Amino acid sequence: MLAGKEYDGFDPHLASLRTQTRQRVARLSHMRSSPSQYAAAVRDLLGSVSDDNAVIETPVYFDYGRNTHVGKRFYMHAMCVILDSGRVDIGHDVVLGPGVQVYTPQHPLDLVARATKVVTAPSVSIGNNVRVGGGAIILPGVRIGNGVTVGAGSVVTKDVPNNVVVAGNPARIVKHL
Repeated sequence: MLAGKEYDGFDPHLASLRTQTRQRVARLSHMRSSPSQYAAAVRDLLGSVSDDNAVIETPVYFDYGRNTHVGKRFYMHAMCVILDSGRVDIGHDVVLGPGVQVYTPQHPLDLVARATKVVTAPSVSIGNNVRVGGGAIILPGVRIGNGVTVGAGSVVTKDVPNNVVVAGNPARIVKHL
C-alpha cells in the first residue's frame, strides 16, 4: 500500500489492522480529559506527531492511523475521515474543519480490473498553515501547498499551489493570497 503498489483491501490482515485502529480511536475518545494521556493516545494512533499539541476531536475515522503524519499544532474537528491506506502527510498549523475527508484508496476504472478488488493508494500531502473547510473532500494523490484555504464543501481533485483559496466541485482557485 505505502509503496504505491496494488493491494487487496479485503485481506484479513489489513482488516485486523483496521479493527485495531478503531480500538485506538475509542481509547483516544476516553482520554480527552487527561492531557498527558491524550497526547500519548494521539501518538499511539498516528504514524508521527510533531508535538503534544495535536487535537483530534471525536468521533473520527481512520483506516490505519499509522499512515498519517501530522505537524505541530494540528487540529482536526469531529466527524473527519482519513482513509490512509497510502501515506497522508499534514504540515504544521493545519486545521481540518468538521466532516473533512481525505482519501488515498483509488479503485480501478476498468471494469475487469475492478472485479479483482485490487486497489492502489497514492499519497496525499497537505502543506503548512492550511485551513480545510467543513465537508471538504481531498482525493487520492493530491498535494496541497502552504498557506492554502480550501472552502467548505469543496472537492479537491488536483494539486493546489501555495497561498491560494480554492473552492467548488471540482475545487478551483478563487483567490491568490
